[in-house]
Amino acid sequence: MSELKRIETSAAPAAIGPYSQAMKVGELVFTAGQIPLDPESMELVGGNDVAAQTEQVMKNLKAILENAGAGLDTVVKTTVYLTDMADFAAMNAVYGSFLDEHRPARATVEVCRLPMDVRIEIDAVALVK
Repeated sequence: MSELKRIETSAAPAAIGPYSQAMKVGELVFTAGQIPLDPESMELVGGNDVAAQTEQVMKNLKAILENAGAGLDTVVKTTVYLTDMADFAAMNAVYGSFLDEHRPARATVEVCRLPMDVRIEIDAVALVK
């Protein structure tokens, strides 16, 4: 059985509950859902603007993945949680700008509510480089 390794970096928001930023098992990294928190201030970023919130979420994911030896270019699957599917186009434009031509599998779902009343949360599974 592969060893589980907890991933923690100060370049992304600290966990605000009994969970880890990510877990690495074998050659895979599984991130916790990331919301638009600034890692230094732990304050929400982007107000009510889903594009600005998505940008911060992607920066947080990038930092966690890089700390684990992976990267946005090795993401296999993401799940995007939106509180309003009308935000899909704005989210998708920012999300795509972080991935260039890399196109991981993705599920996008509308949910009733997210932590701290943010508009978006994203988690990822990536392959270690």
